[in-house]
Amino acid sequence: MAPNNRFNYSNFTDELRARLSVLDVVGRVVPLTKKGQNYWGCCPFHNEKTPSFSVNEEKGFYHCFGCGEHGDIISFTMKHNNMDFKAAITELAAQAGLKMPDYKPRDPNIVKREESLFDICEKAAQTYTEKLFTPDGATALAYARNRGFSDDDIKKYRLGYAPKNNIIANKYAQSKHLIESGLCRRGDYGMYDFFRDKLMFPIFNANGKVVAFSGRSLDGSEPKYINTSDTDIFHKRKTVFGLNFAREGIHRANRSIIVEGQIDAIKMQLNGFPETVAPLGTALTEDHIALLCKSNRNITFCFDGDGAGQKAAARACDIVMQFLRDTSDVKFAFVSGGKDPDEILKNSGSDAMRKIIDDALPLVDFLWDLANKNFITSTPGGRAQAEKFLDNIVDKIVDTELKKHYKQEYDKRKFQNWQSWKKEKKSIDVKLPDIDGITKNTLVYIVNTYPELAERYLDFLGTLGVDFDATANDLNMNFEAAEKYIVSLKLQRYLEKLNSKKQILMNKLLSGDESVRDEITNIDADIKKYSEKLKLLITL
Repeated sequence: MAPNNRFNYSNFTDELRARLSVLDVVGRVVPLTKKGQNYWGCCPFHNEKTPSFSVNEEKGFYHCFGCGEHGDIISFTMKHNNMDFKAAITELAAQAGLKMPDYKPRDPNIVKREESLFDICEKAAQTYTEKLFTPDGATALAYARNRGFSDDDIKKYRLGYAPKNNIIANKYAQSKHLIESGLCRRGDYGMYDFFRDKLMFPIFNANGKVVAFSGRSLDGSEPKYINTSDTDIFHKRKTVFGLNFAREGIHRANRSIIVEGQIDAIKMQLNGFPETVAPLGTALTEDHIALLCKSNRNITFCFDGDGAGQKAAARACDIVMQFLRDTSDVKFAFVSGGKDPDEILKNSGSDAMRKIIDDALPLVDFLWDLANKNFITSTPGGRAQAEKFLDNIVDKIVDTELKKHYKQEYDKRKFQNWQSWKKEKKSIDVKLPDIDGITKNTLVYIVNTYPELAERYLDFLGTLGVDFDATANDLNMNFEAAEKYIVSLKLQRYLEKLNSKKQILMNKLLSGDESVRDEITNIDADIKKYSEKLKLLITL
């Protein structure tokens, strides 16, 4: 019965193998040490003192050179836990967070439809490639060459051109699954091509089969890229662009580089970084990282240095934590100045890009910087928020020993760097009166409860000489009331300053210095203006 089960569950077991690394499964019960490309430990299936049990993460297999046991995550779970096939995949499904499918033989019609979809995509790729080198594709070909693609590059990546007419709809009209392929849609007047007047980039699955396409506009219209919608053979969340070309590069470089777009990935591969890949038309997902970790757990994320790039890096950091092992080397590189890897390679060359990659920030430092940028660690409240942020994200590390060392590292950094409020007080022209106890208590409460307000009004709060590390009674003050309190205090202090300055100038005027009269007039106007603002603020 087992062979039939294996056949019937074939899609699901493929999903399990994609989600769970053999290193994850075996490493739960066998201590492993990396030597060369493999991991080694003492075999769980026979007694031994010298490790002869080898695990190859990239291939997804284990093998014992002592007793000959070998297999994948399913056979390991079956033998180690003394389970049958269905119980083993149920156990693995729980580890992977997947729902077990209903037991059904694979529908021959589904198998046939998938084969048809592969066939349609392959034929479309051939048609687009042929069109690129015709007069119709002249603009697309010129664009590709201007972007630095040689004819050999075009051939390797199978670039093509989708003409303005409905070439696919007309040429393959007899196909039953043309619309399901995502290549065509149905309108009021029949089928029409989804991709028209586009430079075409075939999308390959990990085995090198064409499963979808990405089309680049040539007339400046937005969006610049459109991608095939998800189909039975293509899922954006589970497809890593360029992985079929990058496998060997990842193996040789002992890492993968993840960039944001497909052209960046291709240009990186062509300019000395063959280990580069990209997500496709979607944000980075757990499935993307799981797929890459089957080849290698060393990853360098390379994003734009702008706000969007920083946000994408923070998301990547959050996702990658569960995949970390003590042998992982995860880093973050940023391309600044509004440029992307393609521009850097084109204008500054591979050496400049290599420096950006070589200077990438290790994950432990990137995460620390993230905590310090997002929270005001100069205040107790901000430090508490930053500490919770670090604890929450570090808790996602599965390896308990590695998790412990991350926490120890951050405990050391917190002790060394998160000292009490040390902002330099700015010098002021007029000495302001001391803060009374009620005002002190109120400000300490606000700063510790709403650290974002402390950051917003830092320059003003730093002039008050208040110890913000002190404790304060709970005042049950909401954010709006707290901000109003700071602003009103700031206005009061400024009015005190203006009145003090006016008094000094009045003494000069009484001594016969007529040159200060205009300045006194201006100060009076300011006093009136800010007094009205304060009155309005208090009445709101």
